[in-house]
Amino acid sequence: MSVQPGWYVDPADPDTRRYWDGEGWIGAPIPVDATPPEGPPPVEPPPAASPAPGQGGPAAPTTTGSVPASAGGPAAPPAPGPFPGWPGTGQPPFPGHPGQPTGTGQQPGPVGGPPGGFPGQPGAPGQGYPPGWAYPGWPGRPPVPRPHGLPLASFGARFVARLIDFGAVFLLNAVVNGWFVYRYVEEVTPYFREVLRRSMAGDTSTDGLPQPGEQAGGLQVAILLIATALWFAYEVPAMAGNGQTLGKRLLGVRAVPVEADQPLGFGRALRRWSTLGLPTLLWYCCGFGLLLQLVDAVSPLFDHPLRQALHDKRAQTVVVRLPPRPTKPSDGTAKPSDDPTTPATPSGDKP
Repeated sequence: MSVQPGWYVDPADPDTRRYWDGEGWIGAPIPVDATPPEGPPPVEPPPAASPAPGQGGPAAPTTTGSVPASAGGPAAPPAPGPFPGWPGTGQPPFPGHPGQPTGTGQQPGPVGGPPGGFPGQPGAPGQGYPPGWAYPGWPGRPPVPRPHGLPLASFGARFVARLIDFGAVFLLNAVVNGWFVYRYVEEVTPYFREVLRRSMAGDTSTDGLPQPGEQAGGLQVAILLIATALWFAYEVPAMAGNGQTLGKRLLGVRAVPVEADQPLGFGRALRRWSTLGLPTLLWYCCGFGLLLQLVDAVSPLFDHPLRQALHDKRAQTVVVRLPPRPTKPSDGTAKPSDDPTTPATPSGDKP
């Protein structure tokens, strides 16, 4: 890309206009509303040379760039600049960054960018990018987002919280669904017992196998319906209220909407649960529902930058890690608030 020479608005100072000669800004700026002259500005006379030290006066201080060493003395330190990587800041330059300083004090632009470096860079041959040039992007990897000022929950914390919730739902099923499971096992036990006996005897035939009882299919559907209803009753009301189930509360994580730090509400909590909970009904179809739930459970590992699972994406939620709760001192008195805006109550005074 090549920008034709001409008068353009200075990106470093939009109230002025400067002449771009195809390689850099030249000449003094003029007001942006003034009529620019034809062609480039007149050449300015070079500044008068300052007398050398010891020959009529002190040396004029330099403001930018590095000063070559004179005979018999070290080079003067360069003046600090406003950007990382500028000589004297003590910060390493960004690799490949436009306007990266060199040892000679010049600011050459990289391939694909004009010389002159950053807009408003002091002492550089050019003063900013002409129209059409893109400014450099974020150097390196962008920072991890912090929704509503809270860090994202790790996958390990979410996984352990989900295991605790599954354990709680399993105990509920053992109490409510136990009789149906017992009846189902009685219906299918003769079939699996005969299959096991034939496999141990080396018989692979399927002729004459006892079929499961007539009630086996209905019991399986009833078990899955009850299990899904118990999961719904356990998770949806708790998530709608404060975004935490038992597992999330123990692990110190919470689900919040992406747009605001507020309760999920029943509708959002239902959408979030249904993506992961409703496939339980498809366990009847050769475990297809279990496969869908497994994909949903591992999806945060492949989502960036918010680490959202598929049920988070549908409900537009994100799981964050809560700050640790303040602990009480050993003497039993309450710990004062860490918030500097909270006024302290003097001892003996009532709040």
